[in-house]
Amino acid sequence: MKTRKTTKADAENKKSLFLLIGLTASLAMTLFFLELKSYESGPGDLGKMSYDDEDEIAIITNRTPPPPPPPPPPAPPEVIQIVEDDLEIEEVEFESTETDERDIIEIVEVVEEEDEIFNFAVVENKPIYPGCEKMATEDERFMCFNQNIMKHIGKEFDFPELARQMGIQGKVYVNFVIEKNGKVSNVTIARGVDKLIDDEAIRVIKLLPKFTPAKQRGKPVRMQYTVPINARLQ
Repeated sequence: MKTRKTTKADAENKKSLFLLIGLTASLAMTLFFLELKSYESGPGDLGKMSYDDEDEIAIITNRTPPPPPPPPPPAPPEVIQIVEDDLEIEEVEFESTETDERDIIEIVEVVEEEDEIFNFAVVENKPIYPGCEKMATEDERFMCFNQNIMKHIGKEFDFPELARQMGIQGKVYVNFVIEKNGKVSNVTIARGVDKLIDDEAIRVIKLLPKFTPAKQRGKPVRMQYTVPINARLQ
């Protein structure tokens, strides 16, 4: 006998598909009910916390107050020294300061040290170059003093030929002392350039004429002075 059903209308072929669909649907329903939660009241009924900006915030600390300082040590007991009454007091004899007409009074004069050398800035009267005596004021005489020294150096200084050939030049500072008799002594180099130029500078300063010496409290004194000599090649 011939069957009327076709292979496409056979439900047995789709049995496994329907089984998978059913299992998937049941698993989804189970997860949905497990995740479902119920609330007696909504989260909006929990209330609101209000803050007032005017409220003061009290800061509570657990710091304990420092212990009080220790009391000061007791003062040492006063020592009472008993002085005996039989102490001997020495008598001091005072000599009379009154002078008699017959006494000879010795007058001691203050003598200045012979080797004391004054700086030109502290002497009362600066030395005078010969010919500058006619100037009226102290400042004019000292200006004349400096000008004539520069003229003397410019006239007498002979640039050493060897220094000229070697191209040696520069400014030399020369120290010297004007003695009480007005003569120049102790000529030394304060700052030199080269021995050739330094020796020529010393030679020129030693040729300075005799000055009227500096004075302190009206008495001639020794005075130190420094002169710059600018030795330049032309």
